[in-house]
Amino acid sequence: MNFRGLIVAVVILAGLGGVLYWSQHRKPPEDNAAPSASTAPVILKVNAADVTQLTVKQKQSDPVVLQKADAGKWQITQPKPYRADQETVAGMLSTLSGLNADRVVEDKASNLKQYGLDPPAAELDITGKVQATRQLLLGDDTPTGGDVYASLAGDPRVFTVSSFNKTSLAKSLNDLRDKSLLTVDADKVSRVELVRKGQEIEFDRTKDGWQILKPTSSPADGSAVNNLLHSVTSATMQLSASGTNDPAAAFARATPVATAKLTGEAGVETLEVRKNKDDYYAKSSAVDGVFKVDSSLGNALDKKIDDFQKKK
Repeated sequence: MNFRGLIVAVVILAGLGGVLYWSQHRKPPEDNAAPSASTAPVILKVNAADVTQLTVKQKQSDPVVLQKADAGKWQITQPKPYRADQETVAGMLSTLSGLNADRVVEDKASNLKQYGLDPPAAELDITGKVQATRQLLLGDDTPTGGDVYASLAGDPRVFTVSSFNKTSLAKSLNDLRDKSLLTVDADKVSRVELVRKGQEIEFDRTKDGWQILKPTSSPADGSAVNNLLHSVTSATMQLSASGTNDPAAAFARATPVATAKLTGEAGVETLEVRKNKDDYYAKSSAVDGVFKVDSSLGNALDKKIDDFQKKK
């Protein structure tokens, strides 16, 4: 046996044992300690049920004011009255319910401009029933990306927060608008009329399904009528951010495709669709204005009576 090799092996083994003992019994340095609550403080904590108004301000845009109606629905009141997208507003409130900072950049910041916070890239004013209005300021992206600078009016600290918070909160007017062209509930529609190219088709919902009333009375293909109803009630407007196009002018020059009339609990709502070259435009009785729509809506309305008759 090689006695010298045995000694070397014993020395190496002893060294490994010492390293293992030291690693198990040493006290971890402060840098490796778990972050304390003060490292990532809560910037803002909002009770969503308490909020009655949200104001979104962004550079080169008019402020957008949202107010909660007595029924609990959110409405846009400025710059013009519009129906608000309830899911988008709910997402904003969810973000505000517990907005945590990734870290504190400065405890007492003297120059907010270097962070894009004076003026801010976006400002969100939150007004509640109990608490006074709080102003959340969102600034530039951090140099490494993934975070943005943020502060709270009246608080001298500057924080960083994840960029997705800015995406969730800095919404434009188009982002916040309810883009539905009709308000009627598809499940509550009792009658559907489709007027196209001089032909009028009328459907009536019975306890046994859909029935064709015009042009002649006959059983209807329930799936075909339901597909038509879904296409019309789920139709949405395509809003242009630039505002350079003129949907009203395009609609006036366009060729009529069809007009759908839906009878619901609150009355009749209509949607007229026209085609201009390869684009489709719609005018609704429930929303002011003319809007560009997806071509699938035009295709759904461009149907003949044979498409809805029940096949044997």
